[in-house]
Amino acid sequence: GCTTIAPPSQVPAEVPPVVALPPDTAPDARPGMPAEPTVPDAPVAAPDAPIEALPVPPVRKETIAIASLIERANTDAKAGRLANAAASIERALRIEPRNPRLWHELARIRVQQGDYLQAESTAARANSWSQGDAALRAANWRIIAEARQARGDRAGARTALETAERQK
Repeated sequence: GCTTIAPPSQVPAEVPPVVALPPDTAPDARPGMPAEPTVPDAPVAAPDAPIEALPVPPVRKETIAIASLIERANTDAKAGRLANAAASIERALRIEPRNPRLWHELARIRVQQGDYLQAESTAARANSWSQGDAALRAANWRIIAEARQARGDRAGARTALETAERQK
């Protein structure tokens, strides 16, 4: 084939380097964009009762993949395959990174896994995207309360439960 070489005036002097994001950066974070809210750390204990799964959303043409991934995650969670359940929700989040319901589902799984710090911060992220959905916000605050209680932060858990009640 034929190869053409650009004159020196059209060749960029320097190609900008690829910037690696720190390992704790959210997959949907973009340089120059505001960071997602996080919840501060608190102390540890164990949850009393599991958080119930939300029902699978109604299947619409554009959400068939999401509905399928949520259904698979719920099936895996019920069978005790929590790592598989989390992987399904994480895959769904790559498709819809601003879906508060998916963040809620991931927070619920993190509680079941005993990863209370992640559960709390993931539920807080779900709340950051769930404007106008009081029921989902209340459910997220209940997850935050459970995570705080499990970590020994009784006052923080009480505050989160009060916040959940105010969402209604």
